[in-house]
Amino acid sequence: MIQEVVSVGLPVDERMKIIKNHIVPSGEITENTKRICIVTGTHGDELEGQYVCYELNRRINEQKDHLKGFVDIYPALNPLGIDSITRGIPMFDLDMNRVFPGTESGATTEYVAAQVLNDMKGADMVIDIHASNIFLRETPQVRINELHEDWLVPFAKQINVDFVWVHSSATVLESTLAYSLNSTGTPCLVVEMGVGMRITKEYGTQLVDGIFHLMKEMGIWDGDAPEVREPIISTDGSVSFVNAADSGIFVPCVQHWQKVKRGEPIGAIVAPATGEILHRAVSAVDGVVFTLREYPVVYSGSLLARILGEKTEQQEEEP
Repeated sequence: MIQEVVSVGLPVDERMKIIKNHIVPSGEITENTKRICIVTGTHGDELEGQYVCYELNRRINEQKDHLKGFVDIYPALNPLGIDSITRGIPMFDLDMNRVFPGTESGATTEYVAAQVLNDMKGADMVIDIHASNIFLRETPQVRINELHEDWLVPFAKQINVDFVWVHSSATVLESTLAYSLNSTGTPCLVVEMGVGMRITKEYGTQLVDGIFHLMKEMGIWDGDAPEVREPIISTDGSVSFVNAADSGIFVPCVQHWQKVKRGEPIGAIVAPATGEILHRAVSAVDGVVFTLREYPVVYSGSLLARILGEKTEQQEEEP
């Protein structure tokens, strides 16, 4: 059932509406019936979650009798951004994920944020799906604030991602949807995968399999659910960054999720006009590539790759 979460007036007699598909189980509903929320479209240039919403709806519709809890699917928190292919909210020039928790008495965007947050509060799980920008491709991963590590990592292990990145609390913005929900006791996992303005079908399918697995673990689904992979946790090693040392065209020589050795090439920055190799980018650690440059034009300092370094013997001995 399509429901309107919030609607606000716009110029020229138009309205911005944020909707959700509220899917109700066909069996008995009690006060203990659980609810999961799937959220995407916060940034208008991140489209990977659109396929996830479609596929999740399709599978549930085919086997509705197996649904034992509520599923709320929010396909577009920033519908104007998706319509105009812009990351933020057009006209307001704001990042939707920088105005939470919002306030009902505030400006338009703050009011919208407050209504969205109130609608999700109290859910048993929220999965906030993002893609990368057009410059980088991300391996399917969950990103977690270290303040909520013990609480959220067990859930993150259930949703079939390759990697769980536990962030330092100093790098987490308090104005995001995930931080606001987690701070109120509503568990929220942030999924990052793929590349901006594109849909990577295999990543979407991988995540949907994981969502069904998690729903089964939570008692929301009693049908078949695929087995999930065991993700690497970032606390098993440190994240290393590879940046461009020159401007030019980046040509990678590794793939996503490929293991690399310290000193091994990641790719080269080349000059098309002269045929020169301006810089050979190498890994500083033994590890696995989980972020890789997608857009080839780079400038000095541009991020080329992120590598999860293998845990050293010294780290293993530390308490």
